[in-house]
Amino acid sequence: MILTGLLCGALLGFVMQRGRFCLTGGFRDMYIAKDNRMFYALLIAIAVQSIGVYTLIQLGIVEFSAGVFPWLAIIIGSFIFGIGIVLAGGCATGTWYRAGEGLLGSWIALFGYMVMSAMMKSGPLASVYNSFQAVQTPINSMAETTGISVWVFIALFVVIVIGIVVRELRKPKVMIPTMKPKRTGLAHLLFEKRWHPFFTAVLVGLIALLAWPLSEATGRMFGLGVTTPSANILQYLVTGDQAVINWGVFLVLGIFLGSFIAAKASNEFRFRMPDAKTSIKSFIGGNLMGFGASLAGGCSIGNGLVMTAMMTWQGWVSLVFIILGTWTASYFIFVRPQTKKSAATATTVKTA
Repeated sequence: MILTGLLCGALLGFVMQRGRFCLTGGFRDMYIAKDNRMFYALLIAIAVQSIGVYTLIQLGIVEFSAGVFPWLAIIIGSFIFGIGIVLAGGCATGTWYRAGEGLLGSWIALFGYMVMSAMMKSGPLASVYNSFQAVQTPINSMAETTGISVWVFIALFVVIVIGIVVRELRKPKVMIPTMKPKRTGLAHLLFEKRWHPFFTAVLVGLIALLAWPLSEATGRMFGLGVTTPSANILQYLVTGDQAVINWGVFLVLGIFLGSFIAAKASNEFRFRMPDAKTSIKSFIGGNLMGFGASLAGGCSIGNGLVMTAMMTWQGWVSLVFIILGTWTASYFIFVRPQTKKSAATATTVKTA
């Protein structure tokens, strides 16, 4: 049963690679390019998963406990994680799938991410994690806090998402020149045709839904998750402790495998070596990702996709601060240098 994690991860890696489902780029584009399409795609995936998982809960197929709400750790950790994903060039899941494409900068970021996650989970920084986690409120569920049925929250959210989707689909389409297809039929659809982000989002939501019963069948009572399994891989490699090898470990390995298959089949796989500056940024970003995601109890998938779908304060507060961290890093890395360059150019022209 544990190998179903590999299958689920492979599906996720394949879909994310072919659909270019990059939350880092999506959050960054919200600020820099005023393009919200990837954020809207995330909302679609959340809605699909939320409806499905709570239906499974109602049927008694899966179980879920929202637990407590360690608000301070969520806020600080998510903000740091948001900064880290910009430096690393991808979020936790995005780093795994881009590593499968042969992007060596993502391998560097992934190494930093795994090391720091392991240090936070069971290493010398575990005391830092425990100290922040101690600051908490006892109720994490939005439904329990308000006394309103979770289905009311889901229904309101779905209505909002449907409204956004309808509005976006009604916008005039921008014609993008495309090359003449080299493949036909299913091969063209799977490995050549550009996927719409909303279509990709539905698939991601369905895979996230599938993860719940598959994971719980092995005793792991959660859906998609990347940070702890990534730390577990490093712990196993260092200690040989087979107890840390669970469904989640096979999930993240599957993401890498699925992305590799998709990239090879679509002729997008190639090894790309970053320069020294990019390598350093990737490593620093990976460490910030590992620290932030561990502190917050989840990354852009564990918190931003899964815990949001479960209508928890943890998920939605985390998502907000991940985005704010991404915007902050984007300002200092992309916007501010460009502003300074433009100002310097204007001054030179004026002086001349």
